[in-house]
Amino acid sequence: MEVFHSQSITLGFLLGVLARVAFLRSDYRQYPTYPHGYTSHLFLGIIAALAGAVAIPALLEREWTAVTFFLLVAQQFREIRSMERDSLKAMEDNELVPRGSDYIEGIARVFEARYYIVIFVAVSGSAGYEIGGSIWAGLLFGSLAFGLGAVLMRTERLGQSVRAEIAPVHFKGADLYVADVLMFSIGLKESREFVSENALGAMLIPKTPSAADTLASAGQRQAILHDIAAILGVRRDLDTPEFTPMAKRDIRTGRVAVYFMPMTKDPAAFLELIRRIVVLESAKGRGYKSRAGQVR
Repeated sequence: MEVFHSQSITLGFLLGVLARVAFLRSDYRQYPTYPHGYTSHLFLGIIAALAGAVAIPALLEREWTAVTFFLLVAQQFREIRSMERDSLKAMEDNELVPRGSDYIEGIARVFEARYYIVIFVAVSGSAGYEIGGSIWAGLLFGSLAFGLGAVLMRTERLGQSVRAEIAPVHFKGADLYVADVLMFSIGLKESREFVSENALGAMLIPKTPSAADTLASAGQRQAILHDIAAILGVRRDLDTPEFTPMAKRDIRTGRVAVYFMPMTKDPAAFLELIRRIVVLESAKGRGYKSRAGQVR
């Protein structure tokens, strides 16, 4: 291709790589790992950026072979979801508090979507240069594409639709309660004393009918427990089922009682963490937005 196209390809490629770097974050979910997870995702990001950067020049030059190659590469990024899903499921058996299949699927979808955004940013930067004839036009188009992608990737937090309050953990005989919700029974007196000393309880109260649907999702409740364990730690081992975290729904009111045995007993951090937990896409309550749901 001509030098003019070489410059647009270079700009689109660099913008795409920068977009992947910006989206490459290792957070409290402890994924991706460092350095191996970073290395693989950066390498795939470079491929995605290059594929997106050559798309517009190839169309302008009527290089149909290159366009076909671009479409084939874009389709291959669908395998990213399977790769992430398999990696996370392979680690699931060793988690004291598992993520759950819904959480894993949500993470896998996000990783797949990020590569499509990288391609979109690279295509936009290259197209901006071709249309405007300057680096500034390419930067403008690429920045707008990245901003749109960031908006589309924005996630809802649990605290936006659910009120979280500290709830007392107490016993009635051998029965463990969080507020007025029965969780399970603990037979050993020593275990009951240990729970009374170290456990934290919370009551999650939905603000809307849709939020109640979200809390009804077993996958969302498992994600809550996993994220708490990732930050505060968990006082349990494989042979201590009485210390297993639990999020149980009160079927009368739609509230959810959370029982947890953290390594760090900090009620304020416990509540703030719950409020910041991501609402899973599969758990979002949409039933009430339908015509049939509005007559419930």
